[in-house]
Parts: sequence; C-alpha cells; structure tokens
Amino acid sequence: MRARALKPEPDAANRTNVAPAALSDDAVDTLARTLWGEARVEPVRAIEAVAAVVMNRVRRARERGGWWWGGDVVSVCRKPFQFSCWNPDDLRRADLLAVTSADPVFAICLRTARRAVAGLLPDPTEGATHYHRAGIDPSVSDVSWARGRCACAEIGGLLFYNDVE
Repeated sequence: MRARALKPEPDAANRTNVAPAALSDDAVDTLARTLWGEARVEPVRAIEAVAAVVMNRVRRARERGGWWWGGDVVSVCRKPFQFSCWNPDDLRRADLLAVTSADPVFAICLRTARRAVAGLLPDPTEGATHYHRAGIDPSVSDVSWARGRCACAEIGGLLFYNDVE
C-alpha cells in the first residue's frame, strides 16, 4: 500500500456514507501514522502493543455503545491529547503527515496497522487501553492517570495499563 496524503478527518455524519473499504484505508493509514509517531523507536512488539491499545479502545467503545475517546480507529487515534503525535504543537507532526512507506519503520507500521484493523493482531497487553514511556513519574507529568496503578505489561520502553476508564 502506498502512503497517501492525510485528509482531514470526516465528521461522524459523513463517515457513515463512506464505503467500508475507504473507512478501512483511512483507519489503516491513521493507525500506521499513530504507530510511527508514538513508537517508531521501539521494537516491533511494542509497535504491535500500541496498535492493540487503539483496538482495545475501539472494542471497548463498541461494547459500551460509545466512549469518550471515540468509537472507531480514526477518532480514537485523533482524539485531542490522547496520542501526542497528533497534537498540533508536536515537533514531529509535519514528519508524521509526510512519512511514506519508503521509510522502513513506517512500512512496518503499515503492516501492523493492516493486521490490527483486520482483527488479526494478537494483544500482548492483556486488554490495555493506556500506556506511557517507562521511567516517567506519574506524579510530575501528564500521565497522572497512571498514579497508583500497576502496569499490566511492559513491552519495549513502554508500560501498559488495562485498569483505566
């Protein structure tokens, strides 16, 4: 799959009128960019774990009839301030929008995203919906949600949590 320019996220009303294949293409592209932006320096297993976090959020939202972080891959990934790579002030945001499959790590992220969206990616995180880099102190950072919680998995340099609402 050749990477394409990222289009603005369609609103929910328009999304229902888009063919499923197009939704899947948008989901794969957005998830791959999220993986690249969040975990490009991590081993493949950690990239897969971040994909699992996104898919766990989508699954949880569908099971509950919606959730604050969104109900599909695109809305979950692009929810403001959930994945820092999508934040408007992120220093590498331009790189995120411009990266193509010629980048070997992005090619890995695309393969991982395709498997995740197709439901073929095992979840090494035990159902995690949140993560942060290891070594970050939740009491003095933007991951205060992790304060007092025990990680359910540590993969690469990331800690994963499955007990966050």
